[in-house]
Amino acid sequence: MKGKSLVSIDQCSKGDILRILENAGKFEENPNRTLLEGKVAATLFFEPSTRTRLSFETAVNRLGGRVIGFQDASTTSSSKGETLKDTILMVSNYADLIIMRHYLEGAARYASEVTDVPVINAGDGANQHPSQTLLDLYSIQKTQGQLTDLTITIVGDLKYGRTVHSLIVGMSHFNPTFHFIAPEELRMPDEQKNLCDKLGINYTEHTVFTEDIINQSDILYMTRVQRERFTDLEEYERVKNIYILKNDMLKGSRDNLRILHPLPRVNEIAYDVDDNPKAYFIQQAHNGLFTRQAIICEVLGITELI
Repeated sequence: MKGKSLVSIDQCSKGDILRILENAGKFEENPNRTLLEGKVAATLFFEPSTRTRLSFETAVNRLGGRVIGFQDASTTSSSKGETLKDTILMVSNYADLIIMRHYLEGAARYASEVTDVPVINAGDGANQHPSQTLLDLYSIQKTQGQLTDLTITIVGDLKYGRTVHSLIVGMSHFNPTFHFIAPEELRMPDEQKNLCDKLGINYTEHTVFTEDIINQSDILYMTRVQRERFTDLEEYERVKNIYILKNDMLKGSRDNLRILHPLPRVNEIAYDVDDNPKAYFIQQAHNGLFTRQAIICEVLGITELI
């Protein structure tokens, strides 16, 4: 996928994934390079973000490029009624790369179709978050020493969680076993389960979060219930605190277990977990810098990582 937009993790072959992760490792060894000297990246965030936006902007800066863009769509001409197409075409006049987060599913793909400037999807609605998936895979590989034959338990908002939808696709190359834990209202959508069925990936659905399931896991991937995805706030109130990971729930877990979370955290991981050596979500966020440096170079077709 070199030299192309990254709008979905589906675009990445197993070889693409392994190459990006290998390059992320090189950037972790030395993140400060001049590979983007003279280039401009536009960060267009139509939806709030902290880690994703800052890590992408830091990645560009550490590679010697410059950043333009916005973090609040209300300050742009879209608030005056400008279409997404016109915004993308306008920004394409100024930038060599567009990094975009949008609240509408499919917005990143549409943007990539109306411009020749490469587009990186930084999250589109409840659909995909490919850069998060690649940093998750990098974190899994770092902590487990491999990506193959792992048992991954995913907990929380599996209906609207774009990070978990993308993670299933990314891990599908590596023979995972999944446990999906969610209330009935937030179950994993059929699209992701059908993919697992098609590829022969083992998964089990649960509504109860038990220590027995934790003890079978190599990776415990916690997610928050996303208030912003609910149209019925009463439904949100019913499920928002349904699963909370506490430190005493980890006492029988595997030594290699690591706890991941795409963040931000609300109540789903108790603070007494933070000092447990199996908690890895802060390091996971740090890994986003190196992985996003590798992604930027990939879509711009930069192969010599001097």
